[in-house]
Amino acid sequence: MADSAFFCTLSHEGILAVRGPDASKFLQGQLSCNLNYLNDTTATLGARCTQKGRMQSSFRILLEGDGCLLAMASELIEPQLADLKKYAVFSKSKLTDESPAWVRLGLSNGDDTLIALGLDVPQASDSVTRANGLIAIRVSPARTELWVPADQAENVRARLAAQLAQGTLNDWLLGQIRAGIGQVTGGTRETFIPQMINLQAVGGVSFKKGCYTGQEIVARMQYLGKLKRRLYRLTLTGAEIPEPGTPLFSPVHASAVGEVVIAAQATNGIELLAVLQAEAVEDGNIRLGTLEGPALLLTDLPYTLDAKLETQR
Repeated sequence: MADSAFFCTLSHEGILAVRGPDASKFLQGQLSCNLNYLNDTTATLGARCTQKGRMQSSFRILLEGDGCLLAMASELIEPQLADLKKYAVFSKSKLTDESPAWVRLGLSNGDDTLIALGLDVPQASDSVTRANGLIAIRVSPARTELWVPADQAENVRARLAAQLAQGTLNDWLLGQIRAGIGQVTGGTRETFIPQMINLQAVGGVSFKKGCYTGQEIVARMQYLGKLKRRLYRLTLTGAEIPEPGTPLFSPVHASAVGEVVIAAQATNGIELLAVLQAEAVEDGNIRLGTLEGPALLLTDLPYTLDAKLETQR
């Protein structure tokens, strides 16, 4: 159903809000993305890293009212609030969990429905349109997030259901996998640097913005290092959907060669994104869970990695 027209509730994620006069200035020194690029019609992906460049969270961020909203895996909201509040003591900004205030819906091939709701259709990825309190964000071709204030959610859901089939979160995640967009969850917190999930290839890392937490490690890897592990797309049959963080193995290595990032059920098996060692990919024999586990097959991502283009942001 991932390529058909449907809508579903994005129940796996919550909203961390940073509001106040210093919200953007504060976040600019904390996040991998450049908040100077944000405006009413532009959102972006991003990450919050440790000093060692390991991602505590990944998210989609946009401007709203007197601050910024960050959508991330629900289980990361509380630890991210606790960590960020330590640095916000001297900033005129307030950090809260605004998850109850919003209902987020994923729309696949639902442009006509957006028009019926009074929204212009966002075109390029990360473009944003707004109307009647609603926010629409194009996240990849034909896929849009619709952010709805909680008090409008019942009405909006009814209007969507009149025009679109109701899909599942699995259907939405399958589309995300096919778009090659990885994300951090509770099972992979502080496991990856941004380049390992190709975040720099989908606009989530700025190499021109200056300092932020973990910036030195991230920049060094882009300009001086040789990335030995990165995101790949794979398929799998004869197994249950693996959880994020499930190890992957290769007979040419004595230990795990990677981890599952996200996975979803497809018509003919399971599709997933995983971070893998390049050497193991060259060998081509990747196994799930153990050396004797089910075999995975590599498939293409919808974009290419180009360091020169990536460093222009």
